[in-house]
Amino acid sequence: MVKVIASTLRKGNVVDMDGKLYVVLTAENIHPGKGTPVTQLDMRRISDGTKVSERYRTTEQVERALVEDRPYTFLYSDGEGFHFMNPENYDQIAVSPDVIGDQAAYLSDGMQVHLSVHEGVAIAIELPQRMVLEVVETEPAMKGQTASSSYKPAILSNGVRSAVPPHIAVGTRIVVMTADGSYVERAKD
Repeated sequence: MVKVIASTLRKGNVVDMDGKLYVVLTAENIHPGKGTPVTQLDMRRISDGTKVSERYRTTEQVERALVEDRPYTFLYSDGEGFHFMNPENYDQIAVSPDVIGDQAAYLSDGMQVHLSVHEGVAIAIELPQRMVLEVVETEPAMKGQTASSSYKPAILSNGVRSAVPPHIAVGTRIVVMTADGSYVERAKD
């Protein structure tokens, strides 16, 4: 752990309070006309997702946790969780399902992701922003229907439900956003 002055904390930093890890969502330095300047931190507890708001005098010391952000390759999932490998030294790490969350549907063998690791334990995952998937089930394409603002439901090859334009048929490969599964465009391959 490293003690830092509260005013130096920024969004994305990981803080250790009372033995629990928190990720900083917003950090704002407030300088009132009279009185001591303070730093307002909005944070989320990593273990259970609870949001917390704290105020520190700008000169107060806060324990900042050391977190490594490294690229990892997804290998497989089993009863223990999701297994990733560090491509630099071939170390393997198991990540619990609650860290992966609903992003598990987008993981595929050999996929490159970024894991935030604290003391050998993964605390966050970042997937590629976009992914190419195949439409496995949707309503048939209507002839003469042009791209309009109406979308139809579709099920993708990873089991995620999405909304696609009317001209997309079963078997079409499309690009989706991994954050929410929304349609971006038809794949160019």
